[in-house]
Amino acid sequence: MFQSLSASASAAIDITTTSHAPEADTLVRTTLPRLPLPDGGVRPAITTSRLVLRAFREDDLQALHVLRTQPEVMVWTLQGRPDADLAATKKILDKHYVPPGTDGQRFQWAVCLRETGELVGFGGIVNFEGSGWGWPEAGYLFNKDFWGKGFATEFVRALLKEWESLEREVRDIKVDKRTASGHAVIVGVEGNGEQVPVVKEQLVAVTAMSNAGSQNVLRKTGFEHIVTTKARDTRLPGGTLIDLPTFRYFPEVTHTVPTN
Repeated sequence: MFQSLSASASAAIDITTTSHAPEADTLVRTTLPRLPLPDGGVRPAITTSRLVLRAFREDDLQALHVLRTQPEVMVWTLQGRPDADLAATKKILDKHYVPPGTDGQRFQWAVCLRETGELVGFGGIVNFEGSGWGWPEAGYLFNKDFWGKGFATEFVRALLKEWESLEREVRDIKVDKRTASGHAVIVGVEGNGEQVPVVKEQLVAVTAMSNAGSQNVLRKTGFEHIVTTKARDTRLPGGTLIDLPTFRYFPEVTHTVPTN
């Protein structure tokens, strides 16, 4: 399952099950932020021209519930429908967002208006382990009343800058072969040598074909299209096959990956 930067009118998130075959994986050496990540409760807030990105709090429940009961937003989630009641939203808030429930592998933020403090969305980077692509994945959800105002682009730019500031470590990970070729490769390996190929660190985002708005956000913030995959949308009866344009971003990190 994947949380991606996808939106109707550049505002919501796709969570789908992708058809990723294990045999498409390859072992690579790269950099990634050191785990565990700083907990949301101790990370300082990020301020942009119109937004404040901060950790979730228990008193965000009502605003999050409003967002998660908007059908236009929730259609882009794996759940596919609004939360049944306030208790359902609270369960999600407590399990996934309020510190310390972030398990050291989630880089998530509540997104608020700078002028009023109103929570208008949330987003971040997740799936360090077990991602279909092997790379961390980025995504967001915004209240539909705030679509089309450029908030998604502003949020993603701030998110990427903060992501790039994290301390790195060198790791060997399995990733989809399609992300380990071309200009992503720093040092390749020919033949059947045992040396692990070195590739640039990446973030992945998967969009629905119909979500041109989010694809615009991705391109404006430095992502490039990798490939459009086929996947079964598990939200629909029979798992309808859909197209998922997939994008990647190369973080600008100062840590050099050892090549031997």
